[in-house]
Amino acid sequence: MIADDARVEAGASVGDGTYVWHLAHVRAGAQIGSNCVIGGGVFIDTGVRIGDKCKIQNTAQVFAPARIDDGVFIGPGAILTNDRSPRAVNEAGEPKSRADWQAEPVIVREGASIGAGAVVVAGVTIGRWAMVAAGAVITRDVLDHELVAGIPATNLGWVARNGDRLKRHGEIWRSPDGRLYVTKVTGLVEVDE
Repeated sequence: MIADDARVEAGASVGDGTYVWHLAHVRAGAQIGSNCVIGGGVFIDTGVRIGDKCKIQNTAQVFAPARIDDGVFIGPGAILTNDRSPRAVNEAGEPKSRADWQAEPVIVREGASIGAGAVVVAGVTIGRWAMVAAGAVITRDVLDHELVAGIPATNLGWVARNGDRLKRHGEIWRSPDGRLYVTKVTGLVEVDE
């Protein structure tokens, strides 16, 4: 369903069962998967790819060439940027054009959550099932299952797929419901007992 006052440009792709709410703007060339919720006032730039079952809350802004995997949550007012060195003009004082810069993607992996008002700097990857706190500024990659907060964001611990905080037991991390995780180069990974 696309709200009457949402703007979905010709050439944008919106999957089955996806809701695009009031005053959202989806640019031509954007691809949104199935069963997503795109909240009111959200901006999805041209060329952005969003997987299935994502929830992008009111007034979030997702700039190209962002890549968002399945099951990602992006909180209200969060911003995924695309330029580490923004300028309005080039060195000659002329307005910058697309040819004057190379957009860098933000990549958000499966199941990750980005809190309200967070800012993710261009070129950063948010790992699988990671959690970014509200208001955080992400200037580095976030590992799988990592919990980060602050400006700039730093590690506060680790979270399970359901968002519960993990507790360390020797080399093993355990969730309140008993699931086990071990450390890998990419972050934590769930393991069988």
